[in-house]
Amino acid sequence: MKTETNIDLHLNIRNRYTNNIEKHHQYIYTVPYSDHSCFPEILEFVKFLCPSNIKGIVSSSSSYVDPRYHLRNIIGASSLCQKSVTEEERERLEGKCKFDLACNSFTEDKVKRKRIKKIYLCRKTRYSQYVSASDISHLCVPLSLKYCRLSYHSLASPKINCLMAFMLLLCFSIAICFTSAADTISANRSLSGDQTITSKHDNFVLGFFKAGSTSNYYVGIWYKKVASNPPSVVWVANREIPVSDRVNSELKIVDGNLVLLNEFKLQIWSTNVTTTNLNSVIAVILDDGNLVLTDGSNSVEPVWQSFDHPVNTWLPGAKLAYDFRSKKKQLLTSWKSEENPDVGLFSLELDPTGKEYICKRNGSHQYWTSGAWNGHIFSLVPEMRLNYIYNFSFISNENESYFTYSVYNPSIISRMFIGVSGQLQQETWLESTKQWNLFWSQPRTQCEVYALCGAFGTCRQTELPFCNCLTGFKPRSESAWNQSDFSGGCVRKTELQCGRNEENANFIMIKVRNFPSNKFAAAGSAGECHTACMDNCSCNAYSFADNECSLWDGELLDLSEDNANGETIYIKVASKDLPIYRKKNGFPVGSVAGSAVGLFLFLGLILLIIYRKKRVLVGKTKMEGSLVAFVYKDLQAATKNFSDKLGGGGFGSVYKAVLRDSSIVAVKKLEGISQGEKQFRSEVSTIGTIQHINLVRLRGFCAEGDSKLLVYDYLPNGSLHSHLFHEKQDIVLNWKTRYHIALGIARGLVYLHEKCRDCIIHCDIKPENILLDADFHPKIADFGLAKLVGRDFSRVLTTMRGTRGYLAPEWLSGVAITAKADVFSFGMMLFELVNGKRNAEQSEDSNYTFFPSSAASVLMMGGDILSLLDSRLNRDASVEEVTKVLKVAYWCIQDEEDSRPSMSLVEQILEGVSDVNMPPIPQSVKNFVDSKEHVVFFTELSSKLSSRGQSNSLNG
Repeated sequence: MKTETNIDLHLNIRNRYTNNIEKHHQYIYTVPYSDHSCFPEILEFVKFLCPSNIKGIVSSSSSYVDPRYHLRNIIGASSLCQKSVTEEERERLEGKCKFDLACNSFTEDKVKRKRIKKIYLCRKTRYSQYVSASDISHLCVPLSLKYCRLSYHSLASPKINCLMAFMLLLCFSIAICFTSAADTISANRSLSGDQTITSKHDNFVLGFFKAGSTSNYYVGIWYKKVASNPPSVVWVANREIPVSDRVNSELKIVDGNLVLLNEFKLQIWSTNVTTTNLNSVIAVILDDGNLVLTDGSNSVEPVWQSFDHPVNTWLPGAKLAYDFRSKKKQLLTSWKSEENPDVGLFSLELDPTGKEYICKRNGSHQYWTSGAWNGHIFSLVPEMRLNYIYNFSFISNENESYFTYSVYNPSIISRMFIGVSGQLQQETWLESTKQWNLFWSQPRTQCEVYALCGAFGTCRQTELPFCNCLTGFKPRSESAWNQSDFSGGCVRKTELQCGRNEENANFIMIKVRNFPSNKFAAAGSAGECHTACMDNCSCNAYSFADNECSLWDGELLDLSEDNANGETIYIKVASKDLPIYRKKNGFPVGSVAGSAVGLFLFLGLILLIIYRKKRVLVGKTKMEGSLVAFVYKDLQAATKNFSDKLGGGGFGSVYKAVLRDSSIVAVKKLEGISQGEKQFRSEVSTIGTIQHINLVRLRGFCAEGDSKLLVYDYLPNGSLHSHLFHEKQDIVLNWKTRYHIALGIARGLVYLHEKCRDCIIHCDIKPENILLDADFHPKIADFGLAKLVGRDFSRVLTTMRGTRGYLAPEWLSGVAITAKADVFSFGMMLFELVNGKRNAEQSEDSNYTFFPSSAASVLMMGGDILSLLDSRLNRDASVEEVTKVLKVAYWCIQDEEDSRPSMSLVEQILEGVSDVNMPPIPQSVKNFVDSKEHVVFFTELSSKLSSRGQSNSLNG
C-alpha cells in the first residue's frame, strides 16, 4: 500500500553580501509525496509529483506574498489552499537531511556551456548528476542568480524524500532568484557592460546601448519584442554625457538614488531625489516602458519615474504636461542626430494657454499645432477620426494640465516620437515585415518644418536628401551634413567684398514657398530694389513683388523651394561661385577664347552626329518583347541633364526626354530603390510585359550602379490632378469625359487585380498617378513600383504629399494589404471627379468641409444631386450617372474591406451591366456628418494651416 508523507520546506533567501535573511522571502511549502520512485531525471519533475495534489503555501510572519513567487506561476499547480504541518506529523518523519546551495553555482557562463552541475548532500553522502541547460531553460534563462544564497532544512525519513525535496527546492529557488532580479536594480545589484534588466512580460529592456557607429554608450530603454537594428530606443538617461567604456561604467543605487558612474567612477547622471529609507530603494522597469524608483517598504507611489522625464518618445500611459505651479513643461525633445541622443532643436509641448500641442524649433519658433482638443480629437489631426488606434485623455486642474493616451489594442506595439528632422511621427511595429510602419507625420511634408536646413539651406520636398545649400554656399559641417544633421546650415564658399561691384557679387533667382521673416522694405521699383541690395554690404537677398521691395540681411532661414507656385527671391552670391559670371559689359568671362573652342567643338559635333546616324539605337539593348535597356548617359542627354521636370512624388522625379529618333518619352528617376541590378532587371521585365489600353506603357529602363530609371510613353495632357485641381487650366473636363475616365481607370485596375499572372496591387491610386493621352483616355501610372521599393513602400506612401487622403483604413492598422485597398483609393478619387476639388477644401467663409460627408446627406435624402457637381460644369451632367458614381464611391470607401466591391463589379456597374443599391454611409464618414466642427481630412491644405503655428482652432 502506497503511503503519503509531507515534506515541510523552509525556504529562506539570503542577501549575498550581508548574509541577512530577506524577511518577505521566507516561505514554507507543504507538498505531498508518494513513496514510489518519483525522483525526476530532469527538472521537469512536476509531472511525477501530481501537481493537482499540491496543497499550497504557508507564508511566514509576512502576510504579503508577491505574485511573482506564487506557486501556481512556478509549477502550474491546479489547486491551492493553506495547510499547516502539525508537530505530530513532524515527529512521524524519520531522519534529517540538510542542503546548502549557493545560487551563484548556476552562472550564465555555465549555462552557455550547456552543462550545469547539481550538487546535493543527504545522510552525509555526496551525489552528483549533470543535467543539460536546455532542460531548465524555461526557468533559468538568463540565470542571473549570483546575488542570492539559499539555505534549506527539511525533516524526512527516506533518502528519496530528500532527493525529491531538493529537486523541488532547486526549481523554486531558480524561479525565485530569477524573477526577483529580472526587472530590478537594488542596492545589491548594478548594471555594467552588456547586463540588462527586462520588464515582467518582456516588453522593455534597460541597459547600455551604442549610438550608431560612434564609440559612445548610453543607458536607455528599448523594446524587447522589436527586432530592429539598432534597437528602438524610447528613453535615454545620460543623453548629454555618454560613456566610452560600458564595462567599467556602472548603473547602481547610491544613497537612495539611481546613478550612473563612468569608467572613472565619476557620477554623470542621477535621479536626484530625496528619500528617507536609503537602504530599501529599488529601480524597476515596468511593462509600459516606465523606469520607476520606489521605496521597497512603500512601493505604491514611485519617488521618481522616467515617464516624468521623457526624451523624444511619448509612450502610452505617459503624459505631456504643463505645471501651473512651477511653470515647467513636460515635453518631448528630438535627438540631435540619428547617432546622437543629445537635446536637438525640435520639441513637442502642451500650449499652456489652451488644449493643444505645438511643435517648436529651438524652443521659440512655433511651426505646427495640433489644433484644439474637442474631447475626442485634435482638430488639425484628422487621422484621429478614421479607426484611430489611440485613446487620448485630457486632464486639467489647478495644479497642471496634461494629455495622456492608451492603445485600444494592447497587442499593438506603437510609438509616438519627434524625429531629428522635426516631424512628429506615429508608427506601429509590423512583425510580419520586421519594420516600423509610419501611420502619420506632422507637419505632413518635411519642408514645412521651420528652418529644417539651417541658414542658407534650401529644402526641396521632391528630392532626397531634402536639404541642399544654395548656389555659392557649402555645408557648415560636412560631417554633420553626411549624418543628415542639417541644423548647422550653410556658409558662403567665398565671402562677399563690400561695395557695388558686379565682378564681386551677383544674384541667383529661386522660387520659395514662403519668404524669410526678417525682411525690410527699401525701394519702389525692381531696378532700385536690385541696386539697394547690391549697395548694402549686409544685404543677402531681395525680392520685388506687388510693387514692394523687400531686403533681407543676416541669415536666411526657412527657404523651401517651390518652382511651380513659389515667390521669387534673389540671393546675393559671390560672382566666382556662379556657374557662369559676367563682366560689366555682359560678355561671359573668357568669351573670346571660348569662341574658338566653341567652333572646334561644333565641327566635332557635326562629325559625331554623322557617326551616330550610322548606329541603330546606340546605347539600347533589346530585352523580352519591346522593353529596352538604356544607357544612363544617353538618358542624361535626352533629358538635357534632367532639366525639364514634369513632376515628382515619393518614388522619384519625372523628366521629359527626346530620344534620338525624335520620340518623346517620360523618364522617371527612381529614388530609394535598394534592389540589386539583377533583381531590378527581373522585376522591371515583369512590369514590361503588362500592357493594357488603360495602363501607361513601360518602354525601357536603365540600371547602372545606384542609378535606376524607367522610361515611359509621354502623355501630352499630363495628369488628372492638373485638370481637376488647377483652376488656371484652359480645358475643363466635361462630365462625359470624367465618366469615361472613371470607367477607364476601373478597367485598368481590373486588369492589374484579376487578369495578370499575379495580382498586382497598385497601392497608390490618386489623380497624380492617372495620366491622360491626347484624346483624354486615362492611363494608370506607377503600377508595380510598390514591389520595386519593397519594405520601404509604406514609409514612401505616408510621406508623399497628397497620398494620405486616399489610403484605406487597413494601412493604418498594419494588417495585410489586399486589392481592396486600391478599391478604397478609387472611391475617394470618384468623389473628386464629381466635385472637381480635393475632398477636403477650405470654403469661402474660411471653414473646412469634407466632401464625402456633405454629399452623404444629399444622396441619402434624395436632394439636388447636381448641386454636388463641379461648378465649372454648370450642372451639365446626367443626374443618373452622377448618382451612380456617388453610390459606387460610397461602396468603395466602406471601413471594412470585405464590404467593398471588387473592381470587376465596379466596372460592370459603370458600364451599366449591373445595378447598384443605396450604400450604407461608412462610420468614418458619419463621424464627420454628426460633428459640428469643420475638420480637415488628409490634405496639403491642413498641413499648411497647421504649420503656421496658429493657436486659434477651427471650431466654427
